[in-house]
Amino acid sequence: MSFFKKIFSKEKKETLDKGLEKTKTSFLDKLGKAVVGKSKVDADVLDNLEEVLVSSDVGVTTTLKVIDRIEARVSKDKYLGTDELNKILREEIADLLSETNSGEATEFEIPEQEAPYVIMVVGVNGVGKTTTIGKLAHQFNAQGKSVLLGAADTFRAAAIDQLQIWADRSNVPLVRQEMGSDPASVAFDTLESALKQNADVVIIDTAGRLHNKINLMNELTKVKRVMQKVIPGAPHEVLLVLDGSTGQNAFEQAKQFTAATEVSSLAVTKLDGTAKGGVVIGISDQFQIPVKYIGVGEGVEDLQVFNKIEFVDSFFK
Repeated sequence: MSFFKKIFSKEKKETLDKGLEKTKTSFLDKLGKAVVGKSKVDADVLDNLEEVLVSSDVGVTTTLKVIDRIEARVSKDKYLGTDELNKILREEIADLLSETNSGEATEFEIPEQEAPYVIMVVGVNGVGKTTTIGKLAHQFNAQGKSVLLGAADTFRAAAIDQLQIWADRSNVPLVRQEMGSDPASVAFDTLESALKQNADVVIIDTAGRLHNKINLMNELTKVKRVMQKVIPGAPHEVLLVLDGSTGQNAFEQAKQFTAATEVSSLAVTKLDGTAKGGVVIGISDQFQIPVKYIGVGEGVEDLQVFNKIEFVDSFFK
């Protein structure tokens, strides 16, 4: 099928394959057991498939959608052999991802607009938020873009220090204040500095506390409002970072943050250490927010632009 043509470089594709190895092995093993002894896709096979998808962290809502689509194909084609199930499932998941993740991006890019392009990054502590920011800064800097970071997670000294390490490693400047400072003040200073320095990209880190949703909502709203005083329309992107290894807990985090602020893109991290890669499919579908980046390793190059074609190919390879 032409949809699955290879478009990543060999090295990047190998990294993706390796990163999704645990997910793929677990999923295909479960799929094989679901059809054992069966020659055609019948009600029992569909029931087993439903269980496979749910246990692979695709999520109930998305699983039922996939099952309905396959059921419609079985009804239409009258007879479908279990040997065709892998191909059909692959096509339906690819179609599902296509509904939210348009395009076939392969490189780190930002929309063409008057600089700077401002990205506000949100997510709970421990999901790889600061690391993702550092890797993004590295990638944009490597493309020759001038990047500025803002340490607006002022509630943890460790977060500021970690971001400083990444800024130094990526050779990009960081705007920071003391721990306990007003996050909105940091965001304001960062954007003012970005204008003076003619920065191309600004990435703002924010606090990841979820213990009080109202406080979180108010805080993020204030940060955005203050940004807009400096650069109308900022932030241009709100990137939610989720830990893929937490499976269904990532769904809950997505639910909390999409209620607290207008999330426009997702980064799903730590996929290399888990068999829960199916969460990418479910979250993208359920929240109708495009997955922009995935983390498939600890190296600076192991944060990849999410490409639905390559992802599905590695998932079913």
